[in-house]
Amino acid sequence: MAHALLKFSDRVTAVPVIHGSGDFAVEVRRIMLAERFDCLAVPLPPSFKVDVERAIGALPLVSIVGQVEPTDFAVAGDGEGSMNFVPIDPCQPVIAAIRVAMGERMVRQYVDLEVERFEAYSGGFPDPYALKKLPLERFVAAVLPAIPRVPAGQARDRVRHMAGRLAELEQKYERVLFVCSMLDWPWVREAYNALKEAASSRESSGEDASGGDALVEETQVYQPNEKNLFFCLGELPFITGLYEQARAELDDDENLSIDGVKELLMTARDRYVGDLKKQARPITPQLLSLLLKYVRNLSLVERRLTPDLYTLAVGAQQFAGDAFALHVAETARSYPFNGKTEWPAISLGIDQARLPDGGVVRTVNRLAGPPVTWRSLELNKRPEREQQKQWQMRWNPFRQCSWPPEDVAIERFRTHTFERAQQIIGQDLARVEKFTTSVQDGIDIRETLRNWHTGDLYVKIFPPNRGSIDAVVMLFDSPADPRDYQYRVTWHHEHREESTLQATDDELVAASLADLAAAAGLTTSPVDTHVQRWGGGLPQYAVGHLDRVARIRADVARIPGLAVCGAAYDGVGIPAVIASARRAVSRVTGAE
Repeated sequence: MAHALLKFSDRVTAVPVIHGSGDFAVEVRRIMLAERFDCLAVPLPPSFKVDVERAIGALPLVSIVGQVEPTDFAVAGDGEGSMNFVPIDPCQPVIAAIRVAMGERMVRQYVDLEVERFEAYSGGFPDPYALKKLPLERFVAAVLPAIPRVPAGQARDRVRHMAGRLAELEQKYERVLFVCSMLDWPWVREAYNALKEAASSRESSGEDASGGDALVEETQVYQPNEKNLFFCLGELPFITGLYEQARAELDDDENLSIDGVKELLMTARDRYVGDLKKQARPITPQLLSLLLKYVRNLSLVERRLTPDLYTLAVGAQQFAGDAFALHVAETARSYPFNGKTEWPAISLGIDQARLPDGGVVRTVNRLAGPPVTWRSLELNKRPEREQQKQWQMRWNPFRQCSWPPEDVAIERFRTHTFERAQQIIGQDLARVEKFTTSVQDGIDIRETLRNWHTGDLYVKIFPPNRGSIDAVVMLFDSPADPRDYQYRVTWHHEHREESTLQATDDELVAASLADLAAAAGLTTSPVDTHVQRWGGGLPQYAVGHLDRVARIRADVARIPGLAVCGAAYDGVGIPAVIASARRAVSRVTGAE
């Protein structure tokens, strides 16, 4: 039996929902199957009824029902069109209610106002997962004080229209169930009560204070591109697929909002290992357990009980690298039940869509959930197979392969090693303390997250390093694992670090003796020293080098018995110079 808070009258029961929530979709289905209703009031205009129910009949295939709006040149100065749409999403509570009503042969009445241009509004809500611990009426009662009044204008006209339609429906049906947005629920109830109090006035005689329905365009069913489903589904496409799989197999789907996250990570791990094979990092059950705890803590910091895609990708990146994070993101957007239909295809984006005729329109979701915040995360995408094959075919081991920013990092490897070793000295004395008056050496994020429930901050304290570093000994695994050691050669003091060699002769001799003493223990003074400077010993190729070399060789080729070779042309390494010389000999002798 529905709680009194949810009843408008003895005949009208309302179920406030958060659009796009699988937990609310499950709750709506539970209420409809547990109680008897003979009419479902749908918060959509009548013009959507035929196409919405036709598309619901095609579930689990995801689609949208769109209605093109007249162009308002005063709003869109460039003449850009607009379209409002209803996502046929299995995890939409309204869609779930219509689906159950169709299965139970229940009357469906579409009670929203027809408008030319739909004006959306949204608000923030607690995480719907709280429904697992709270009954619906307590969840609604807790949220009620924070629900803002609907904006003046179209929104209030729609609220009054839906209240009037509910008053009409209760005259025809014994039990009416009204599934609506939590943002509209208190104000539809208020308008409904106002109508009942003014039962003898003109407003209750069938004349709606909101005005009549507007003339609107016909609706059209579209099939979204499978890569764009994220922009029309309330839950992650992968988790939406799990809901549909559980429905098909008559399995339990009560906790899929959490269990689905675990399934997503394990599926991403399997695809990651299958794709990279031996190059994949080992993702053990223990690592997955730690990752889930980390994702949970990040979600709690953002005041949510369940993680979003950004949180999952950040956790995957920090625990297993960019490649695994990419597989998590790609797995999250996969939906297993999409197929080809006769419906026209549409590509969705952030508040916009590309229609089948190529035109781009602004879009408004009639069943939009809480506001979405778009955030960026930098991930190094793994190249496609075809691109890898092209690189393999074009690779020339005798040519220089260099990228200046990476060269600088590599050439500073010795300095970086010394600096890092200096930081490690005395690290055993580092400690973590609860924040009092100073942040000391910075906030310890790990310890703060571990004690988030206490509300305390923890700071790091690094005591001063004692001692100095004279030499660093590096031990290398043999054979080297390519997953851990990607570089084989290290160059020092070359590109952009020529100033290192601009010291005086005495300074260079002193540095050499210090290195010799640290490495070999020799502290005696040399009998004699000689400093030989090879400034500019290695060519620094400028942009267009290959074209210049080609022009030089084209001119040289006109003179018989003459060829050019060397590091100035084909690369600075010894193998490159040898190969260059052999090609030059072949040209001179005519063997080429």
